[in-house]
Amino acid sequence: MIVVGMLSGTSADGLDVAVCEVGVGPTTTLAVRHHHAVPWPDDLQDRLLAVLPPATTTVGEIAALDHAVGRAAAAAAVGYDADLVAWLGQTVFHGMHEGRATGGLQLGQPAWIAEATGLPVVSDLRSTDIAAGGHGAPLASTLDALWLAGTDPRIALNLGGIANVTVVAPAGITAFDTGPANCWLDVVAQRDTGSPYDVDGALAGAGTVDAALLGHLLAEPYYAAPPPKTTGRELFTAPALDVAVAHAAPGITAADLAATLVALTARTVADACRSHGAVEVVGSGGGMANPTLRAALAAELAPVPLVSADERGLPADAKEAVLTALLGALTWHGVPGVLPGATGSRTPRVLGRISSGHRPLRLPEPVAAVHALEIVR
Repeated sequence: MIVVGMLSGTSADGLDVAVCEVGVGPTTTLAVRHHHAVPWPDDLQDRLLAVLPPATTTVGEIAALDHAVGRAAAAAAVGYDADLVAWLGQTVFHGMHEGRATGGLQLGQPAWIAEATGLPVVSDLRSTDIAAGGHGAPLASTLDALWLAGTDPRIALNLGGIANVTVVAPAGITAFDTGPANCWLDVVAQRDTGSPYDVDGALAGAGTVDAALLGHLLAEPYYAAPPPKTTGRELFTAPALDVAVAHAAPGITAADLAATLVALTARTVADACRSHGAVEVVGSGGGMANPTLRAALAAELAPVPLVSADERGLPADAKEAVLTALLGALTWHGVPGVLPGATGSRTPRVLGRISSGHRPLRLPEPVAAVHALEIVR
């Protein structure tokens, strides 16, 4: 089947779209036919960022954003000769209490997508896992465990607003968020250059790491907490960064702050990877396009090599959209979308909900299990 996978990551900078041909079976096949990024229309990104914690908002604004994001996603999904749309939405809140996920909110009303395309839509993929005792993230572990399976441990790393890793080893998988990747760096770049991100890593590349600030940031308890664990912009907020800077490095230049944040990401990611005996780390996400961040990561991870997902058959800048397409196809075929233990849940569940589109739903016979993934080029 042809599945359009879509999401907006924690950077909230637009939609990632991947059109994939997926054949679900014991050995599932996946071919990426097309992928691209779609910016948000008008001021939608500013409105989304404005409701993130610790900001306050109104029910009216949340409802309006839910439909605005849904309309934007619908426009991005139109025009493909597809069978299904899988939609992960835009996360604006991820609740945690004493190490357990209490619930989250992804905006983007799927009814707009179903109406515009006429296709069934699989959405709300995180809530089922949370209800079953998981964290609802990182869902990338499902794809990673099939994609990188082998006799040697490998680690899949995604550098979005938040960095997450999946350790794929013969003994099992472990997946968790390591901390910030681009979310704080984007804030600094926007304030200093007007760009929504550090283009070509130029700002961080021109700076010097502030050791005192780096040490202060590394004292955040989240980094030492054992997995499974997830985090987001609820913890790594712009005001939290400002407080840390005022305490440890008042007057720091934007370039030095950006360099320090790159060092923070490189150190925390490497620390999270170091104990697993991996033979390589396979990177994806927007951070892989930042040469300053990529070089810092490679240096911290050495001698374990950092390679791009492109070198292992998946587009590094659209891997999360490909993941979404795969999860949608698994749900359509009645296959659980999370492996036991990957997100903290020990009970595998079929994820999400299905909107019917313009025709009555006719689901295929369920597939008993998926044991392997073949990437078709």
